[in-house]
Amino acid sequence: MTDVALWLEATGALAGAGGVGYARVRAPRLYWSVVGLPVTWGRFTWSYSSTMEVCGLTVQPSGFRAFMARNLARREVRPVPPKVRRIRPVSTGLRVTLRLPAGLEPADVAASSERLRHAFGVQSVTVAETKPGYVELRMTGYDVLRRVRLPRRAQPRDLVVPVALREDGTVFERDYRKVPMALTVGATLSGKSVYQRNLVMGLARLSVGLVGIDCKRGVEHSRYAPRLSALATDPEMAGHLIDALVLEMSERFDLLALHGVSDLWDLPEHLRPVPLVVLIDEVAELFLVTSKKEEAARDHTVMQLVRLAQMARAVGIYLEVCGQRFGSDLGRGATALRAQLTGRVVHRVNDKQTAEMGLGDIAPDAVVAATSIRADRPGAAVAGDTSGGWSRIRTPQTSPAQAAAVCRDFAHLTPDLPFLAPFRPAAPAVPPARPVPPKPTVPPLVPPQP
Repeated sequence: MTDVALWLEATGALAGAGGVGYARVRAPRLYWSVVGLPVTWGRFTWSYSSTMEVCGLTVQPSGFRAFMARNLARREVRPVPPKVRRIRPVSTGLRVTLRLPAGLEPADVAASSERLRHAFGVQSVTVAETKPGYVELRMTGYDVLRRVRLPRRAQPRDLVVPVALREDGTVFERDYRKVPMALTVGATLSGKSVYQRNLVMGLARLSVGLVGIDCKRGVEHSRYAPRLSALATDPEMAGHLIDALVLEMSERFDLLALHGVSDLWDLPEHLRPVPLVVLIDEVAELFLVTSKKEEAARDHTVMQLVRLAQMARAVGIYLEVCGQRFGSDLGRGATALRAQLTGRVVHRVNDKQTAEMGLGDIAPDAVVAATSIRADRPGAAVAGDTSGGWSRIRTPQTSPAQAAAVCRDFAHLTPDLPFLAPFRPAAPAVPPARPVPPKPTVPPLVPPQP
């Protein structure tokens, strides 16, 4: 009987160890909640003071505090770390709120985030300032970007489109009211097209007009034709379409002046024109020319595009510019256009200069992160903004067929805009199902006898 009990205990221990190992690989969220969270919480509580002191995140105590410690408590005066105000567990990690002592700033804690990550044994540590004097350590217990899946509550609403997942487990959203113009760059097979598909799938569900400019003969945007209000497939057609958008912008400004408002969203709902999102794929095709006589048309198109980027936000026209490389070497007007694009998303690039073009002028610290993106993680990127903040993100894998199906399902939301009627694409015909050939009949092995 003793041997049977020992055998059962050993078998149960092995099964439990195997289950924990399986959960760590296949169900990391479950593993974190059962095993990782208690271990990390205990490690953080036990080693917090010494870790902060080693990382240089302590200050000398005040004179009164030093006097009390030396004369009343009869103990050694030690440097003071940030005060832990709150520890909140989440499904992906820990959220720790710290009260910074006098002499420390959030930048000091952010500079030590990599050392804190190794000290507490977590996947990543990001620092966010919640209010003056308080920061939040967002510790992620496992690699949430390995298999990306957006939460169900992340749904498009009011020009806010959830596109990707950040490394701290939060959702990266594209908010056109806060960041009206954006630039997305990335090398071939870096996931730039996947990012755009997720964006189109979210915008297709909203009451907005979508305008596509794809100078590669429409190979990317033609599948979105049922939901597009306009589509340009070559540089000449793109120039005419941009001229029509500039003319519409002028008419909308006249409407704002007539009603004495300075923003489209201040108009009454029955007078408000429909917002427009202009999706530009491979912006370099608008700059490159093959002969001298094409330069005048190119310069006119680029300057019109710069005008849209500078003023169109107030009238509800937003730009989403994509390309492999975007800098001053493209030609006149490239730097002026890039300066108006507030949001920046940089995927894997082929050279450091491309990452500096996208992030160097707004978040210099993010350039190193952008150049270290692995090739085996398509869709991984670094997102920055003009506030200097940046974060690592990754978009969920989306096939072209999924994006095309969403555009067909929400084709009824495509607004009827007369000024874009000459550029309205024809909906692609659905290919008929391939007929199934009849199954050949096999002659009998024994011929029938009369």
